[in-house]
Amino acid sequence: MITPTLHYLTDIFFEPGIVGQTRAICGHLEIHRPLIVTDSGILELGLTQHLELGSAPVFSNVRPNPTAEDVEAGLAAYREHACDGVVGFGGGSPIDCAKAISLLATHSDPLESYAMIHGGAARITANKPPVVAIPTTAGTGSEVGRAALISFGSGKKLAIIGKSIIPDAAVCDPELTLNLPPFLTAATGMDALSHCVETFCSPRFNPVADAIAMDGLRRAWKSLPRVMDDPGNMGLRSAMMMASTEGALAFQKGLGLIHSLSHPLGSLPDKPLHHGTLNAIFLPHVVRFNGPTCREKLQSMAESMDVKPDPDSVADAFQSLIGSLGLPLRLRDIGVSETDLQFIPGAALRDHSTPSNPRPFTESDCSEILRQAW
Repeated sequence: MITPTLHYLTDIFFEPGIVGQTRAICGHLEIHRPLIVTDSGILELGLTQHLELGSAPVFSNVRPNPTAEDVEAGLAAYREHACDGVVGFGGGSPIDCAKAISLLATHSDPLESYAMIHGGAARITANKPPVVAIPTTAGTGSEVGRAALISFGSGKKLAIIGKSIIPDAAVCDPELTLNLPPFLTAATGMDALSHCVETFCSPRFNPVADAIAMDGLRRAWKSLPRVMDDPGNMGLRSAMMMASTEGALAFQKGLGLIHSLSHPLGSLPDKPLHHGTLNAIFLPHVVRFNGPTCREKLQSMAESMDVKPDPDSVADAFQSLIGSLGLPLRLRDIGVSETDLQFIPGAALRDHSTPSNPRPFTESDCSEILRQAW
């Protein structure tokens, strides 16, 4: 019998090569007819063969920021093939889509009614088919997260959040990240790092999450620049995947302004902006903004990063790291126009990450940070 490497919120199977045990893990969850949910890029690379799930049906029409239409199409495939479980395989987008497909398999439409800001958490029950989440990047942490981020036709990117949204098993195999392109290694790595930073700085009381977030921050800070130079190093790939998983285990505590800004920008229908890249761009600016209200947290972070314990020094260190990774430093560099930013401040105030930011903010504050980041 295969046993999880650790159990924290869910069963986590973590080691190189563990993806080959996917069939056994599905069997343990009584999944006999899984729907594999992935994206076209992973399908074209032939990565699904690592799952060793034989002739299991595959749904690969998942966009970089999954939409409600993607979920409905996946649900149709789930029902067409009489599936009894879902395997989310890829980055955060396929895994989030897989979570939402599982939800709608037993919960009535519309999907948007289950969004956190609409009070949907109370309507989500455990009566849903099991989900196995298998990340192929080290960044989103969606494999252990309690949220599915879905874009809706109304131009909103909403979080469907609930304890039952957490996948029933996470299969974390660092080998799957060995051939990640440098950009995705960097961008998803910064996503993981931003999760650790925001969770740690959140004022909510959760010392367990703080400890996990700080360990993830240390791993990512030390390993991300090194893995860019040594991409075949399994130890570094494992450290980054653990940092990613830790960031998501910790952000049960809540995130903050980085995500309040990146979520609505990620919903632009004509510009599929990478979530981790947006987080990287906003990270230094938000650290400076929040600095006066979380000095002790920043001091602990600075000690781990070996920089001066003040907001500007910590922010400058993150900015330097981002530049050294070859990631864009400004929104204009990724095709965002000033017009695109007009609705972001209001949307940021309504985002589910806003209540756990350490410093209250206004639309004017958001506009100023967007101006700095643009």
